[in-house]
This record gives sequence, C-alpha cells and structure tokens, in this order.
Amino acid sequence: MNVAIFSAKKYDREFLSAANGSCHELRFFEPHLNEETVGLAAGFDVACVFVNDQVNAAVIANLHSLGVRLIALRCAGYNNVDLGAAKQQGITVVRVPAYSPYAVAEHTITLMLALNRKVHRAYNRVREGNFALDGLIGFDVHRKTVGVIGTGQIGTVVAQILIGFGCSILAFDPVPNPTCHSLGVQYVELNELLAQSDIISLHCPLTPENEHIINDAAIANMKNGVMLINTSRGALLDTVAIVDALKSGKIGYLGLDVYEEEEEIFFEDRSGLILSDDVFARLLTFPNVIITGHQAFFTKEALLKIAATTIDNITRFESHQPIEKLAG
Repeated sequence: MNVAIFSAKKYDREFLSAANGSCHELRFFEPHLNEETVGLAAGFDVACVFVNDQVNAAVIANLHSLGVRLIALRCAGYNNVDLGAAKQQGITVVRVPAYSPYAVAEHTITLMLALNRKVHRAYNRVREGNFALDGLIGFDVHRKTVGVIGTGQIGTVVAQILIGFGCSILAFDPVPNPTCHSLGVQYVELNELLAQSDIISLHCPLTPENEHIINDAAIANMKNGVMLINTSRGALLDTVAIVDALKSGKIGYLGLDVYEEEEEIFFEDRSGLILSDDVFARLLTFPNVIITGHQAFFTKEALLKIAATTIDNITRFESHQPIEKLAG
C-alpha cells in the first residue's frame, strides 16, 4: 500500500523503514496533517498520523475524496481524530494501543524524583561552581501516599514501581484493574484520592468526560504543596487553574510531559523563537516545575513496538485480516 506518513521525524523514518522492509511504499512528510496540508495525501491509500496531527471532519472528508482508506495512528491516544466522521466516510482508523508502558511509567517516576530532589536546580548550580545545598531539600518518597488516576498498563506499572518505594497507592478508575487489586492498590472515589494523596499522577486517555478533570474544584480538594504529574494528555489539566495553584503554593511541584496547547510548540526546535503562548511561558518561570516535550514514550523499545504494530496494522488491513479498529 502507499502510505503517507505525516509529522515525520528522523526517528520515524529509521524505525518505520526498518519495520516495513519492502512491504509497503512509505513516503515521509515533515508537516503536520491538517486542512492546509491534507492535499499531500493525494494518491495514497493510508494516512499515518501522530498525536498533534489534526484529523477533524474536514480533513477526513478531504482524505476520503483523495482516496485514503485507512488512518493509521502511530500512538495510543486518538482524541485528535473525529471517529464519527471517519465512520461516516467509510475510512478505517487503527492505532497502537500498547507499546511500552515501562517507557512512560519510568519517565513519570523520573519527573517525580527530579522534582522532589530538585535535580534540575542542583545541576545548574554545580555547573556554575555553586555547591550550596540551601533550597534543595527534598522528602522521602517512602511511605508517601500516591494517587494514580487511570490504572491501565501504564498506571499499573507506575503503581508497581512506587510500591517498591514503600508508597501507599490510591487509585481512581471506572474499571478497576485486577492486577492493581492483587498489588494492594486501594480504589477510591476521585475526591478521596485528591484529598489524601501527597503525589498525584495521571494515566488516563483524554475523553469529553474527563477533559480538565484537574480544575479549580479538584485542586481545592488537594493537600497543600501536593506534587502533580501528567504524562498522559495535556487537556486533562486546566492549565490556567494550575498556574494559579502554583502561584498560591497549593501545588508544590508540577511535572509535565504534555500540554493542552502543545501542538504549536512540541516536537520542533523553537530555541531561536519567542514563545507566543503566554500560559506556557508562565509555567516555565516557576522553579518547582519541570516540563519535558512529550518524550515519555521515547525509548528504543517503544519506538520498535510502535513501528512494528503500525506496519502490521497496515498489512492486516490490506490483506483483510482481523484488526482492532476504532472506526470503519
């Protein structure tokens, strides 16, 4: 099949080409897929997209008119795809439901530990010859209560790691995970989790029901000085409310690998540009905030799995083999 791969980076070319061999004709495009760039899909059977591609109803209608029959997401999340429009146009949508839960879970723990022990500040001090410890005091993670919102594969691995640290784990998920039950994780209502947790970590997909699940009301229910980590989807947080909570000290530590307006910021080198997003720029001014650019998934193991599953999805679609579909 002819495959148009949007938002393509060097690592996409490397891993997808290796997984593909000579199975399909791959064409890599650096631009995001949106209403302005959709014409690049002319002559292709498949549009392969990533998290910040815009696959709305207008784009899908154009893809259909251009002959695209399959939208292959090379990620787990699909909130950027209008599944109803895809179904209406008869376009099949597939994704990579799991790649490496360890990659995202371990990055989550990295953010927790770096924030707690102020590694980012200590690193800069030592580089400047400053070896003073003032302002770098942390806390023992051991015996702290951690709230995990969402206990799919990633949330479960996070819970496993933190149990190894000696933490008590509270969880909120509409569908409790038997593995978490067996680990001794206690499922509670969201408000109880927010009120009792020293550290809160989000590991759920973005849906219309949980957009801004962390808002003013949720923050008001948290402990003073709470640590909040989000490696899932940016719009799970009301970022304006987060900034206010950082200013007041309600949130004592914030670790983000995602941002609700990240589409115009992440995955590109913008070091020579002025940030036009005032909210994001404000986040960067806080010394108790660490932001990484949507890199939690970024391990060799994860990239291998993403590439292999993406190519396998396309091959299965072409040969009419059973395939897990989101639409079509």
